[in-house]
Amino acid sequence: MAKEKKFITCDGNAAAAHIAYMFSEVSCIYPITPSSPMAENVDEWAAKGRKNMFGETVRVIEMQSEGGAAGAVHGSLQAGALTTTYTASQGLLLMIPNMYKIAGELLPCVFHVSARALAAHALNIFGDHADVYAARQTGFAMLASGSVQEVMDLSAVSHLTAIKSRVPFVNFFDGFRTSHEIQKIEELQMEDIKGLVDMDALQAFRDRALNSENPVTRGTAQNPDIYFQGREASNKFYDAVPDMVADYMDKISAITGRKYRPFDYYGAADAENIIIAMGSVTETIREVIDYENANGQKVGMIAVHLYRPFSAKYFMEAVPATVKRITVLDRTKEPGANGDPLYLDVRDIFYGQANAPVIVGGRYGMGSKDVTPSQIIAVYKNMERNEPKNQFTIGIEDDVTFRSLPAEADVKMTPAGTYEAKFYGLGSDGTVGANKNSIKIIGGATNKYCQAYFAYDSKKSGGFTASHLRFGDCPIRSTYLITTPDFVACHVPAYIHMYDVLKGLQKGGSFLLNSIWDEEETKKHLPNHMKRYLAENEINFYIINGTKTGQELGLGNRTNTIMQSAFFKITNVIPYEVAVSEMKHAIDKSYGKKGEAIVNMNYAAVDAGGKEGNLIKVTVPAEWKNLPDDEIKHDENRPEFIRNIVDVMNAQKGDDLPVSAFNGYEDGTFPAGTAKFEKRGIAVNVPEWQVENCIQCNQCAYVCPHAAIRPFLMSDEELAAAPAGTQAKPAIGKELAGYKFRIQVSPLDCTGCGNCADVCPAKTKALVMRPLESQMVEENRWEYMDKKVGYKKIVEPNNVKNSQFTQPLFEFSGACAGCGETPYIKLISQLFGERMMVANATGCSSIYGGSAPSTPYCTNYESGRGPAWANSLFEDNAEFGFGMAEGANRLRERVKRLAEENLNSFSADTQAAINAWIEAYEDGDKTLATSDAMAAALAKETAPAAKELLILKNYFTKKSQWIFGGDGWAYDIGYGGVDHVLASGKDVNILVVDTEVYSNTGGQSSKSTPAGAVAKFAASGKRVRKKDLGMMAMSYGYVYVAQVAMGANQAQYMKAIKEAEAYPGPSLIIAYAPCINHGLKASMGKSQQEEKKAVECGYWQLYRYNPMLEIEGKNPFQLDSKEPDYTKFREFLMGEVRFNSLMKATPEEAERLFQATENDAKWKLNGYKRLAAMEYGKGEPVYKKEVLESTSRFRHLSFLFFIIYIIYL
Repeated sequence: MAKEKKFITCDGNAAAAHIAYMFSEVSCIYPITPSSPMAENVDEWAAKGRKNMFGETVRVIEMQSEGGAAGAVHGSLQAGALTTTYTASQGLLLMIPNMYKIAGELLPCVFHVSARALAAHALNIFGDHADVYAARQTGFAMLASGSVQEVMDLSAVSHLTAIKSRVPFVNFFDGFRTSHEIQKIEELQMEDIKGLVDMDALQAFRDRALNSENPVTRGTAQNPDIYFQGREASNKFYDAVPDMVADYMDKISAITGRKYRPFDYYGAADAENIIIAMGSVTETIREVIDYENANGQKVGMIAVHLYRPFSAKYFMEAVPATVKRITVLDRTKEPGANGDPLYLDVRDIFYGQANAPVIVGGRYGMGSKDVTPSQIIAVYKNMERNEPKNQFTIGIEDDVTFRSLPAEADVKMTPAGTYEAKFYGLGSDGTVGANKNSIKIIGGATNKYCQAYFAYDSKKSGGFTASHLRFGDCPIRSTYLITTPDFVACHVPAYIHMYDVLKGLQKGGSFLLNSIWDEEETKKHLPNHMKRYLAENEINFYIINGTKTGQELGLGNRTNTIMQSAFFKITNVIPYEVAVSEMKHAIDKSYGKKGEAIVNMNYAAVDAGGKEGNLIKVTVPAEWKNLPDDEIKHDENRPEFIRNIVDVMNAQKGDDLPVSAFNGYEDGTFPAGTAKFEKRGIAVNVPEWQVENCIQCNQCAYVCPHAAIRPFLMSDEELAAAPAGTQAKPAIGKELAGYKFRIQVSPLDCTGCGNCADVCPAKTKALVMRPLESQMVEENRWEYMDKKVGYKKIVEPNNVKNSQFTQPLFEFSGACAGCGETPYIKLISQLFGERMMVANATGCSSIYGGSAPSTPYCTNYESGRGPAWANSLFEDNAEFGFGMAEGANRLRERVKRLAEENLNSFSADTQAAINAWIEAYEDGDKTLATSDAMAAALAKETAPAAKELLILKNYFTKKSQWIFGGDGWAYDIGYGGVDHVLASGKDVNILVVDTEVYSNTGGQSSKSTPAGAVAKFAASGKRVRKKDLGMMAMSYGYVYVAQVAMGANQAQYMKAIKEAEAYPGPSLIIAYAPCINHGLKASMGKSQQEEKKAVECGYWQLYRYNPMLEIEGKNPFQLDSKEPDYTKFREFLMGEVRFNSLMKATPEEAERLFQATENDAKWKLNGYKRLAAMEYGKGEPVYKKEVLESTSRFRHLSFLFFIIYIIYL
């Protein structure tokens, strides 16, 4: 009796992790998109006690960087343990030095790589083969998969061959297109695979391990006499790999019935034109081959699996004897080369052969550019030309170097009966998660094949998402986005005016809109082109007010479960009752740890989604067929770059932009301040100002994460000229006499978090959250206030209130609603923005800081100055910022030298201006004025030196150098750089927005994560205390250090950044930042309140360490926190899912860890108290006697005293 196959619905990452877990004894990991889920799966399975083939759980070790992970892999292998890691992109490149060592020492391991683009002119987190090609020289064998099923099958081949051959493997597949594509596949069973392991080879690996029982010396330094011979000695191991891979492929084929070879041929046996490619594109090519051959063509394809070693023997085995023309497709670009890597390999195979086919190469799909059947048809048509174009591109229009192939008409190639559904959502609204559950429900409850893929921009939370679901009775090989859906759901009402959401919807298909209006109001709001499409194509149109229902159920803005239920009700792809049962089962699995209340709310959402009265079918009038297009208003005031590039990209039409659109922007530069033109309108509710209640404190503007609410000062004339109905009140303050005060909201830029209303201290709230629709009248008023009234410099920005009259030069970013990070950055931009230089570590702050086409850093309306912002990489940001500062300082020093050397050649007025500039050389407050005055004076001079100085005009001002990043950077991968830059003593400022996890990659544990917190890579709660970065920096004695939490003490944060920027040396500010990864029960609308709670209960401490005070004989350390109320500590922990989920999972262990978390906080505070208690000015610092007596744990903290001793010796 044949063994029954087991099918699962999973993505490529999960498939790879499933196999890797079987073979791994140790996994050394570090998070990077899009490979992190592999490591997260392994960590989660280990936490749950899953066993590998040795009957043990995998030991999971998170390192501080990819380089560190590769080093740990190397060490673990040398100790004799089978060890695995998971990485992509820059992460793989950081592993290259160790890869050389691992390969050179013939250590059997597998690096699982979800292949991703490399940052060049810009960062791209999506898929291509640049990273894998960049590591092809290391000596690792490389095995490629093109589908989720192939990942499952061929990952086992990589592990098995590595053990047998001693050659390490990179097992790779396309990032996102395969790593995140969900398919229903056959799951390989460990009992089937275990028998294929060469146990003798495994034991030989153990016997060769470093061990004191049988000591050897390994890793010697070799001289020219023997190094070359040693490198050649390993040839035989590589020569054996192709046969071993082929053998294991045969064995996997025997188990699965799916045939694999190192090079798989698919197509006509007598094909004349073939494509050679690897990765997910091979699935699309198979579809096209079936279509072309059915229409009389003779075409085929070779899918490359074993890329290294590249075997001529197995390659030629796959090539049809009839082939005349070959096209090699590469998913990368190697500038300056004679061709891209795979093309050069293939051409080399045929070098010198008689009657060799014509071979051309082309590039495709870089950065996850979608590859459609029409593009592959163009490739086959190119081969039919007398002289096929070589080094071509597909999928883009190259109207500069003319390398692109002509676009072909789209052809639908999915098998008949395949149902396609497309869902438009907003990052973090739950749409993607709901659709992942939906496809798993369909896959599990039916015999249908299914596929899901999710397209999103790099903003993630708050950004655009599109979910693409297919299911049917035939295998699905369509590795490209859906263009002709049978069903479309739009979960964000604003999208009907932003995107063509009905594009391609099949005649008779269904459209579901999450509408905040009733049926008649919905009809009024629909644009005419949508109405016409609905009528002409006989679309079944449904609406449901998921927004209102979700709020009534306590789900906030998360409409996902309601919309998911409505999808099943409308489509009936499985019986609705079955769908409801499965959805509730999925809810138990997804939200069970979050508590019964959360589960019940989602249960109610499932029921609400299919309830009659909630889900309404809208009658589509026949007369809609004749409606004209809506009048399109062209705003000629919009800059050319906005009209021609930004607007196109924001309409999700960036694929249509030709290469020529980027003439002048080849280096990746984007203009500043494009975010103000987006006007996303994604909020459900926005604040409405209650003029009579306002006390003019400006706290609402101070805490706004998106700078969407601001105070303005108006003259009587400006108020009279304002849009009708503009309310204002007399401004409070002696300096503001005669002005009118108004709080203005930009409703289309607001994300609706509600923090402004929450922090409002007025006895009766001066801000009330109202539906977006009701506040649209404020948009014109915002434009008037922002552009016409402007930002008056009447008062110095020396306190919280006054700071907010200054124009924010960081606005409308793509950060999450309620983001805890961005308010810190916004204030820095208000105080120092006109002379800021920013180096930004890769992470959340770089994504919301510069995710094309949105650039939130902008210029001052009056001066045209603003923050100059750049992102280099993740690991090198401190060094990058340091280099920026040193470069700018070097050129500024030249200005000073030239000015001093040529002073006497200028007029008296110019000499006075230069002397004033020199006198204020290090004065940040005066530098703008003195620089402008010097420039104006020099412009009147005729001496050659004046012209030489004016060439350097941009360097006149003292730059305020800032280095931004998160805790993953500052505490982990970039800590070495942070430490070195602080130690340099140079005048740079570092802001660490501390979310206590790797936020951008999904919430993995960092060394900032406190004990007891659940995070990815710490699924059972972190076991050790948080690193004290501030104390480590203080140990130098000349670094300004502050720890802040805006929501707890707004004034303290402002003092800290002003002191830090003024300090003539390095500064470090560590800012507590609540994050969606924390899972705030109170919601991110209370993120400022969460900061306040963190300080009140003693979880977070506020302090400032200013070395300038020590020079004055004062204690440099100032503890700004009040005495905490530790009775609130547990309540604070239980208000966040990252803590309370552990209590639900393992109550006893949680109790122990939570006590450790509280003890750690007390331990840290007691240390700070002792620092604050030290007396200065009388020789050696001494402790105040009463503080020592009150600190009962003093005698246990000798280590802390050692640190203090070092600081103050």
